[in-house]
Amino acid sequence: MPSVNPVLLSDARILAAYLIFFGSYFVFALGKFPWMKIDRPGAAIIGAVLMVAFRIVGPHEALQSIDFPTIVLLFSMMVIVANLRLGGFFEHLAEWIVARLHPHHLLPTVVFTCGLLSAFLVNDIVCLVMTPFVLHMARRLGVPPVPYLLAVATASNIGSVATITGNPQNMLIGSLSGISYVDFLGHLGPIALAGLVLNWALIYRLYLRGARDRAEVADVLRAPEFRLAPIRKKPAVVLAGVLVGFLAGVPASLVAAIGAALLLITRTTEPKQVYAEIDWGLLVFFVGLFIIVAGADRAGLTATLLEPIANWDLHRPPLFVPVTAVLSNLVSNVPAVMLLRTLVVNFPDPQSGWLALAMASTLAGNLTITGSIANIIVVERAAAEGVSIRFADYIRIGLPVTLATLAVGTAWLWITN
Repeated sequence: MPSVNPVLLSDARILAAYLIFFGSYFVFALGKFPWMKIDRPGAAIIGAVLMVAFRIVGPHEALQSIDFPTIVLLFSMMVIVANLRLGGFFEHLAEWIVARLHPHHLLPTVVFTCGLLSAFLVNDIVCLVMTPFVLHMARRLGVPPVPYLLAVATASNIGSVATITGNPQNMLIGSLSGISYVDFLGHLGPIALAGLVLNWALIYRLYLRGARDRAEVADVLRAPEFRLAPIRKKPAVVLAGVLVGFLAGVPASLVAAIGAALLLITRTTEPKQVYAEIDWGLLVFFVGLFIIVAGADRAGLTATLLEPIANWDLHRPPLFVPVTAVLSNLVSNVPAVMLLRTLVVNFPDPQSGWLALAMASTLAGNLTITGSIANIIVVERAAAEGVSIRFADYIRIGLPVTLATLAVGTAWLWITN
């Protein structure tokens, strides 16, 4: 099937592109199609297939539109994190840190541990592992678990701002922008650190002021649920090598792929266990979204949508950050990044725009429970353990944390760029 020149797209195909794009983003915004079992990955694939079926993009163009370094990096990090989780890395690290705590220091430890781990590993997995650990620790200490669970969610989002590998949208931005791992960390790492301090202070003030733990940490760690199996050393060694590669300037997708390949050479871990840990839906979502946005570009849709705000001097962080934050909460952060990328490439300083886009789209995820997958993971895992985190509980901390961290991040980027 030959590719279609943009100037030759018929009115019918342009209309089809509009319908496909808006239908897909409608599902992205809601999370699923009403009265049907079509979720975001399903909508992305359906939209991508329709873009090709209506010849808005040809098959070759559809393949070219997929940013494979992003897909490779995302998949490889999933493989690495899966091996770390199966090898007991997260639990042992958390126990090692907590064992060295003063019993009243649980909150800052949760905040900075989750933030640090999320800076270098995918924040969703950090929430998946840390939620039950923190919940059990809070219960054994005799303190209300909700503030500490909220700390897991919010700190994981904030910490993931720091690096390209912190979350999926940063991986996408890192690939599209060409910003090096060290440069990304140098610009956004201070925002993540300041955000974690703010997060700690706000949670303490709103939930824990005057509270005291009622058990010694050493006693807690003797409980049966904290008796851990021996850690597997190979995943930790590979992770250290991958992080060295990142910091040395090796392309992130390449060094992550090498690390994933080394971990798949194994005599101890069943491959099916690793594959079961992979978020295949997220990978499918990315592939479909690349093609949908490519079709929208071909039809001139993205230019038309963004034209009303293109003259707002959006290259200035005080304007671009709120626009990104609002759009990220309307349609989710990855679709927002895919849409706004066409603006960023035309900014006077594209690198500053990419950094602002990464910062705002990530920190905006702290606003509500549905603002990021990390939040949903914490809420669902807590519910499975009998702890309910209500919408009001979350937004009580989510709103001030989001506003405060976005303000600090905007000021930092405004001053330093």
